[in-house]
This record gives sequence, C-alpha cells and structure tokens, in this order.
Amino acid sequence: MQVLFIEGKRNGYDMEQCGETLTVEELIELLSQYDENMSIYLRNDNGYTYGSITSEDLYTNEDLE
Repeated sequence: MQVLFIEGKRNGYDMEQCGETLTVEELIELLSQYDENMSIYLRNDNGYTYGSITSEDLYTNEDLE
C-alpha cells in the first residue's frame, strides 16, 4: 500500500516564526498529483512518531476563539 507523508515541523512557538507556508489552493494542487485514494499521515521527529489526519483535525483560528 502506498501512503503519502507530510513531514511535521516545529518551526516556532508562534505562526510569525514559521515563515512561508502553503495556501489551501497550493496544497490542493500538490495533492491532486497523487492517487485520490492514497492515505495521508503526518510524519514527525524523523519518523519517530506518526499521526493521522481526519476532518475533525481541520479548523480555523476563528474556530479557536
């Protein structure tokens, strides 16, 4: 089974410290290159830990307020 990994980064303690990041449009464009049934996992700590991504993991800063 092929899966797609997104490497988890720890760039800072605030969004301002993280630098450039993808837009939703750019991420959709990149993901459209892969099989639509391929599973996606977050890969952290050089593969020491992994995480799943579900619809419940997606939210905006407005949701946090």
